[in-house]
Amino acid sequence: MGVFISSPTLANACSRNPDVLGTVSGVAAEQIMTHILQSGDPGEHFRRALAHFPFPTVAERIIRKYFVPGGITVGQKFRTVSAINLRPDRDLIELLVVASFAFVWLAREGYSRPVSINFLEKIQLPHLYNLTGAMLAGVDCVTMGAGITLQIPGVLDAIASGNISTYRVQVVGHPNGSVLVSFNPREFFGAKLPEMQRPDFLPIVSTNILASLMVNRLSPGSIQGFVIERPTAGGHNAPPREKGVFDKTGQPIYGQRDEVAFDKLRDLGLPFWVAGSLASPHGLAQALALGATGIQVGSIFALCEESGMRPSFRNEIRRLGFRGELVIRTDPRASPTGFPFKVVQLSGTQSDSAIFEARQRVCDVCALRVPCQHDDTVVYRCSGEPVKDYESKGGRSEDTAGVRCLCNGLLAAAGFGNPNEAPIFTLGDDVSFLHHLMTDERSTYRATDAIAYLLS
Repeated sequence: MGVFISSPTLANACSRNPDVLGTVSGVAAEQIMTHILQSGDPGEHFRRALAHFPFPTVAERIIRKYFVPGGITVGQKFRTVSAINLRPDRDLIELLVVASFAFVWLAREGYSRPVSINFLEKIQLPHLYNLTGAMLAGVDCVTMGAGITLQIPGVLDAIASGNISTYRVQVVGHPNGSVLVSFNPREFFGAKLPEMQRPDFLPIVSTNILASLMVNRLSPGSIQGFVIERPTAGGHNAPPREKGVFDKTGQPIYGQRDEVAFDKLRDLGLPFWVAGSLASPHGLAQALALGATGIQVGSIFALCEESGMRPSFRNEIRRLGFRGELVIRTDPRASPTGFPFKVVQLSGTQSDSAIFEARQRVCDVCALRVPCQHDDTVVYRCSGEPVKDYESKGGRSEDTAGVRCLCNGLLAAAGFGNPNEAPIFTLGDDVSFLHHLMTDERSTYRATDAIAYLLS
């Protein structure tokens, strides 16, 4: 669901239905919260959430630092958030914990139904702090993909029991392959944490093979189910098992080896939800017939009125989709993660090669930077950063070709990017649901309309 596309508002609207688990996107929460606070916090939503943070002095410190009554003046620069590293400073840790708390608190506000939060395994550095904040707010479920998430159940167990949580962060070129980081919330906040429940964990995987590996490697009860994402789902896709095979447009080809053996998945004895071109009553029936508990759907909600997507672009994407003219490309190069990434082809965005080529490369959000061992020290690099910077840290220039800055592009898609930053949008391959929710190319729909259609 991108960055803030599945906002707390959207997750709240979805989870109010007893048949739906609303999910808030937790990626870059600290960037978004500080931006909104500096914009005057319209509706007082984040200040309302922060008023419930269990350590008031921490929340008050963040409000003093970032909140601007009435919002900053036009043309004034927003105060930036420092980039995370293996040893983040206290201010950044507080911000990571509090922002995740605020996102979940707002998603749960006003009702008692469960709510979930989603993170990317690939963004490893903030995991311990993000998950602590989400659990302090009472998050009921965690979903995570874009990598193998074997460490996450142990992190959730440690946080829930009040123990020190640890995580091995991959460091490219490091003699040990990784560096152990830890977080002791009780020591950090100087007080015992409130009692927390251990949320359910639903890893997002693309094959029954990976699901089976996780079940066999982890102790019973570590995982409460799986989300099975097929290659037509939006966002990051797992690379095809047949490497180097592309169609005439340069998109990766998925074949029989990438198909899920649902009979073997059912044998694992855990519930699962299927994602990818199933956003319809028929798609839901298909998933149930395969033994699934339900479906995971993103695109249908990304285009509803409650999503965090910038309205002008959302309207145009819906218009093109309704007319059957929307093109969505699986780009094998766009994402710095190395995973294929679904990109909506849309004028005025980074999908336009002219706009992308004219963009001055900048790396100032740094969420997708990865630690690398270089000349006896650890550096942080991203193939979407300026090429010379990437090369100076031991990277190869050929790895930067065609790579978009997803951090700035996805933030811009929700209205939080740098000034004049071209956005980038992601959706799944299928938007046929629009014909069931719109009467013409200019009409709109809400989350409740999407839910009613899916459950009809």
